[in-house]
Amino acid sequence: MSIAFMLPDEESAVIWRGPKKNGMIKQFLKDVDWGAGSDGRLDYMLFDTPPGTSDEHLSVVQLLRESGITGAVIVTTPQEVAIQDVRKEIDFCRKAGVPIIGVVENMSGFVCPSCNGESRIFYPTTGGASAMCAELNIPMLGSIPLDPSIGRACDFGSSFIDTCADSPAAAAYIQIIDKIKQIVEPTS
Repeated sequence: MSIAFMLPDEESAVIWRGPKKNGMIKQFLKDVDWGAGSDGRLDYMLFDTPPGTSDEHLSVVQLLRESGITGAVIVTTPQEVAIQDVRKEIDFCRKAGVPIIGVVENMSGFVCPSCNGESRIFYPTTGGASAMCAELNIPMLGSIPLDPSIGRACDFGSSFIDTCADSPAAAAYIQIIDKIKQIVEPTS
């Protein structure tokens, strides 16, 4: 579900402040049929929030507290400015009582589609997500390299993992998904 579906056209901006944004989040959570499975449970609900610790984060946590929040998957890029924002998000999750499932490092490097050689585009001056995770005792779920095919798949509404199954980025996505499933759905 996206607010974009309710705008008059694809170039319209959403210029809302706290109460209106929070009201829309509440309406999305209460009034949208999220299509629960045959067992009456929703498999996964993902929230893509802006970087940092804004009203949106607090609203989602407060509104979902009763139904239970399994945890947060935090996504960063390797450079220090992004890592600093993520440290604040981690602190927010800890203070709000949201378990941290782990961290994903996006755009960790560029893998050449011809030779499979990897180049660092955003250099991790302080060690990137893996160093931060080790320091803060948080699971590092994996790193996803830059791949232009991801953008193309999104533009065409197709599954990147299906269309580019042999790419290093698809392999990284699958490994990360498997790690998340092992954490949130442990076998007994």
